[in-house]
Amino acid sequence: MEHESKQILTAWGIPTTRVELARDAAEAIKAARELKYPVVMKISSPNIIHKSDAGGVKVGLSSELEVHQAFKEIMDNARAYKPNAKILGVTIQEYVSHAREVIVGTLQDPTFGATVMFGLGGVWVEALKDVSFRLAPLTADDAREMISEIKGYPILAGIRGEPAADIDAIVDILQKAGQLAHEFPEIVEMDINPIFVFDRGKGAIAIDARIILKEEK
Repeated sequence: MEHESKQILTAWGIPTTRVELARDAAEAIKAARELKYPVVMKISSPNIIHKSDAGGVKVGLSSELEVHQAFKEIMDNARAYKPNAKILGVTIQEYVSHAREVIVGTLQDPTFGATVMFGLGGVWVEALKDVSFRLAPLTADDAREMISEIKGYPILAGIRGEPAADIDAIVDILQKAGQLAHEFPEIVEMDINPIFVFDRGKGAIAIDARIILKEEK
């Protein structure tokens, strides 16, 4: 689940938004107070991967009333979208101003082992399928090559006077994600998407994450 996946990433040194799991509206309001407004709310369910499609995401909530209403709407939408889904509650996370989005993923290849994937994030990864791959663990040079290989690289490098994105922060996340997957082969798949990347020198932060572990037989 997202909150558990982020705990793993945070322990590994990958920056993530702070997140709390709420099982009812009262817990949601308490978490929002602690994280400070505005907040983002998302459905928490192992059976609902595309949260937005399920009407399970609310962004920029800035009051207790909005959080209370959003909790009910998210839960109702999720049950209507997939009636048999196991629903754990709703996650509350701090709101982060929008930035360029990238995705970092890993998977365990049966022949070669841990493999790292990089591309533009959010909806772009599905629409463009513009990604690069490397075997883990990665050197800094490996990570930079991955970044520069995608067709969307100019968006990160800065075009038409736009400042460049913080490439060093992406390199750091790529290396850490690769090392995590390399050292723990029980991580079958990891999907960090989107990662918001700010201007050069200002870092990057994982907004959403999903880690799938090997099932015990």
